[in-house]
Amino acid sequence: MCTNYKTTSRDLVRAMMDVEVPDDWTWPIDIYRDYTAPVVRHGADGRREALLATFGMVPKARIPAGSKDFATMNARFESVGERHSYKFAWRRSQLCLVPMTSFDEPCYESGEAVWWGIGMADQSPFAVAGLWNEWQTADGPRHSFTQLTVNADEHPLMRRFHKPAEEKRSIVIVPEAEWDNWLGCRNPEIARSFMTLFPAERMTSWAAPRPKKARGGTPAPTQASLF
Repeated sequence: MCTNYKTTSRDLVRAMMDVEVPDDWTWPIDIYRDYTAPVVRHGADGRREALLATFGMVPKARIPAGSKDFATMNARFESVGERHSYKFAWRRSQLCLVPMTSFDEPCYESGEAVWWGIGMADQSPFAVAGLWNEWQTADGPRHSFTQLTVNADEHPLMRRFHKPAEEKRSIVIVPEAEWDNWLGCRNPEIARSFMTLFPAERMTSWAAPRPKKARGGTPAPTQASLF
C-alpha cells in the first residue's frame, strides 16, 4: 500500500482543485508518514476547501506513550467502518481528496524490492480518496488524513507490486468528474460505491530505485510537525 507519494505545488493545488491555499502554507513534495501535505474537503458551505494535514490518521505524537507503534497512512475500505482509527471519521463522512502527481510502490519482479513510481499516462496530477480527522491541541485544531485502499489482485498494473505472497492493494484514484460527488457524499454505504480501481490503460509506471536507507527507516520530516 502507498506510504510515500509526491504531492503538488501550491499553484497546482489551486489550479487543479479550485481552492484557496494560504501563501504561508509550506510542505515538501515527497510525502511520508507524519509529513504535512494539502488535502481538500467540502467546507460548511459545500464548497471545496484546502486543509494542511499530516499523513497518517493517527499521528505518532497521538499514540500513547508505551503503546505499540502502528501506521495509519492507508485504510482498507472493507474494514474502514469497524477499525477504531478510522470508523468515526468514516461514519461522519469526513471525506477528502489527496492531490498528487505520483505514488511509490515496491516491485519484486527482479527478485528483490525495487521502488517504482506510478502515475497518470498523460502525466497529469490526480486525486486519491481519503479521510480526514481533527485533533485539538494547545495551538488550536490540527488535522491528519489517510488514504483508502482496495484489493488489486486482478488489476493489470497494481498487481505487480508488493511481495509475491501478499495481497495486492491499491489506493483509490477518484476521476475528476466525481470529485464533488465524493466530497459531498454523506452516506457511508453510498461512499463505498466510489471504491473502485482506476483503469490500468490510463496509468503508467517506471522504475525509481531509492538510495539505501540509513538505519532508522523513513526519512525524518523536513519541517516542524503540526503536532
